[in-house]
Amino acid sequence: MRIVVLAGGIGGARFLRGLKQAAPDADVTVIGNTGDDIHLFGLKICPDLDTVMYTLGGGINEEQGWGRTDETFAVKGELAAYGVGPEWFGLGDRDFATHIVRTQMLAAGYPLSAVTEALCARWQPGVRLLPMSDDRVETHVAVDVDGERKAVHFQEYWVRMRAAVDAQAVVPVGAEQAKPAPGVLEAIAAADVVLFPPSNPVVSIGTILAVPGIREAIADAGVPVVGLSPIVGDAPVRGMADKVLAAIGVESTAAAVAGHYGSGLLDGWLVDTVDAAAVQEIESAGIRARAVPLMMTDTGAAAAMAHEALALAEEVRA
Repeated sequence: MRIVVLAGGIGGARFLRGLKQAAPDADVTVIGNTGDDIHLFGLKICPDLDTVMYTLGGGINEEQGWGRTDETFAVKGELAAYGVGPEWFGLGDRDFATHIVRTQMLAAGYPLSAVTEALCARWQPGVRLLPMSDDRVETHVAVDVDGERKAVHFQEYWVRMRAAVDAQAVVPVGAEQAKPAPGVLEAIAAADVVLFPPSNPVVSIGTILAVPGIREAIADAGVPVVGLSPIVGDAPVRGMADKVLAAIGVESTAAAVAGHYGSGLLDGWLVDTVDAAAVQEIESAGIRARAVPLMMTDTGAAAAMAHEALALAEEVRA
């Protein structure tokens, strides 16, 4: 089975770990969000790609879901001593090494897709990890601060501001001019099923779909497209999906997110058991829906979710 998964950060990575357990023989291609990428300390940082790579490669900090395990922060302390910031973005020493290697390879002329493949050669994630694009795309968020509207990088909105203010707009800067990375459209065309894990529908999966050609390729692939709701009981499982959904005029409900993707793209949608009442509404919109447990408390729970997603895909196919 050839599976394509669109993945953001922590939720996508943990779902993928479950998917590998649920379908150990599947050929999995992951199209990773690069809209969260940021340039700091002269380095190119790709948080979502690295979270997938570390999680599947056994190097992730399990407690926080991002960064490296057994991390130290000597470099961060030395930078602060020099007065070099930003201090709100905490990179560990082990993590710095990944960004240094990536930045050196990019400077030498290698595209991000080739750099990602080289980094994965160390971590052996067991999937093919592709950036959505080799071109620079950065998600910015418009906010009102002290009566003035300004745009900030998504990382600043989430990490420094903690999404404490309402998002007025979300813009994937550069997406309209970007091209899918090599292998992305080919993987979609060859897929037997496409999965949207419970990642942020606006700043993760939404940003991937904003790259011209990707949404169209998925809609035209002629295979089941199944998603898992990141909204449980009218609230995001984690993160600030409610804030960015509001910015694009979408309610924070499992049914509303399914409607946001639309029946022209989505064939199946899993909601949590607490949202079982939404199944009829979703199906009336032309999307097959099922209510199953969607809390990834451990890898076994994530594997059960992946199994349910694949089972729903088979129902759609039949």
